Amino acid sequence: MAITLVNPAGLPETEVYRQVSVASGTRLVFIAGQVAWDADGTTVGEGDLAAQVEQCYLNVGTALAAAGGSFDDVAKLTVYVVDWAPEKMSALLEGISRAAAKLGTTPVPPATLLGVAALDVPDHLVEVEATAVID
Repeated sequence: MAITLVNPAGLPETEVYRQVSVASGTRLVFIAGQVAWDADGTTVGEGDLAAQVEQCYLNVGTALAAAGGSFDDVAKLTVYVVDWAPEKMSALLEGISRAAAKLGTTPVPPATLLGVAALDVPDHLVEVEATAVID
């Protein structure tokens, strides 16, 4: 495995992500921000943050597989949520959990969560981009 995830002493430990990823692989893979589109370009889960998060993570998983990797190879995630507020955290975590169950993994690499005013399509509530390192 090219990525080792760590919660070093002196930094808060969270269940949602690890604070540090150490990469030892040889290929960098940059996944464009994935939105809640299915393979046909139809928005999944209009108005449903959990459903859209799930689809975004599944799309990241598809992109990783195409590059010969999986969520185990992800060094960093960035999650953009429209009109972010702390009360949206449960829907965000629900969507991640549902995607993790389908992917058979727990995606916990270091992550940055950013609230944004809008995304490219008004129906999109979330976008997820990833950087992976693959052996």
